[in-house]
Amino acid sequence: MERRTNQHLPRRQRPPIHEHMTYDLYIGDRTFSSWSLRGWLMLEKFNLPYRTHLVGLYSGTMAADLAPLAPATLVPALRMPDGTVVGETMAMAETLAERHPDAGLWPDDAKARATARWLSAAMASGFSALRSACPMQLDHVAVGFAPTDAVKADLARIETLWSHARSMATGDGPWLFGRYSLADAFYAPVAARIVGYDLPVSAIARDYCDATISDPAFKAWRTEGLKTTYDPFPYTITAERRAWPGA
Repeated sequence: MERRTNQHLPRRQRPPIHEHMTYDLYIGDRTFSSWSLRGWLMLEKFNLPYRTHLVGLYSGTMAADLAPLAPATLVPALRMPDGTVVGETMAMAETLAERHPDAGLWPDDAKARATARWLSAAMASGFSALRSACPMQLDHVAVGFAPTDAVKADLARIETLWSHARSMATGDGPWLFGRYSLADAFYAPVAARIVGYDLPVSAIARDYCDATISDPAFKAWRTEGLKTTYDPFPYTITAERRAWPGA
């Protein structure tokens, strides 16, 4: 079990953790679990108190680790302070936004907020070609990976949605709607896939991906994940490898 430390935040911004209001987040291996990354960012980026519990995706203990959270069988899973268990990242997102209306999880503007929900739901249910061909891995960059037409179509659709979000952004922040929102948490693994497989996207999309992987929270997640090594590596990647940007 791990307790949230907020080490990348100035001390004055680190709220005290109270046991009666602390969430328990069950996650998979950080280097590979894209869904877990989304769930973790929902809590970490909005200063919500939580503890993390690592589930053994590759050690064979997943079913036993999640047994206390039945009927949840997948990560991430969130146990709320009252014991209620919530699975599926969209349900977690809406539950947290409802419980913490002042935390700014969704954009303030109603039109942008509706659009952010739409884009997040589209991520949760779509882009199957990209997910299948490019499973998230934060270990290295696969050089020379050749995306299929289906992957290219997913990338084009993602760029269309990102451009639409930016057209509604307020302020000059680097995020989809200007200020960081749950939509950025949902698309963080997409950005990681684009970087990790060196996928062909526009300069604007690449800038967004760079902002995502350079964010202190993302970097902390990746650093923690790299403390675990895998032999053999869970995914077969035949392309040439180079170091992760900034590594």
